[in-house]
Amino acid sequence: MDEPLIIKVQNVSKRVPLADQTLEILSAIDLEIKKGDSLAIVGRSGSGKTTLLGLLAGLDSASDGSIFILGRDLSNMSEEERAALRAEYIGFVFQSFQLLSSLSALENVMLPLELRGDQHARQEAEQFLARVGLAERAGHYPHQLSGGEQQRVAIARAFACKPSILFADEPTGNLDTVTGQTIIELLFDLNRVEQTTLVMVTHDDSLAAKCNSTLRLENGRVLT
Repeated sequence: MDEPLIIKVQNVSKRVPLADQTLEILSAIDLEIKKGDSLAIVGRSGSGKTTLLGLLAGLDSASDGSIFILGRDLSNMSEEERAALRAEYIGFVFQSFQLLSSLSALENVMLPLELRGDQHARQEAEQFLARVGLAERAGHYPHQLSGGEQQRVAIARAFACKPSILFADEPTGNLDTVTGQTIIELLFDLNRVEQTTLVMVTHDDSLAAKCNSTLRLENGRVLT
């Protein structure tokens, strides 16, 4: 039996009005992603990669077309409903880490678990910090951690909620080559173990090659 589709995109376009014209960022995008797959979205700067990721995550709305996440049409959902969907099913890893400076590594990982009322937030957070090799750094604050360590905290935070989908925007963009390779291995290891669908924006073709499939954008359109 085929794996169910976890993301389905049908004829999606995104336009934004400018002073004297309309800028089309994405045009007629079609995409299907099955549970547990990994997809790389690649293309030059300005090709629409991050815009597409934001649409898939429900952080922005398409101008035309439909996006279904876990069978639910984002265009028929309110912002509150999309936020609830993200909290329950979606994780994020950002290039800039997005850690809260006033919280320790452990507290950063605990935060989304606590927000959803997890009674075992500390235990879950400790387990995922251990899985990313930072058990001994749990009490350290972001400014006390290297870039690679901060990104590992961000990955632990994303996976601790056991999301159905993980969106990663240039997850190794701010890291040196060695640290970046470690993060890549970690992402795919956790993806494989948890069977989390991974959707990654990257400019790195070698990283894209590790994914099950690749979507290449140019001027907002899919290259075939």
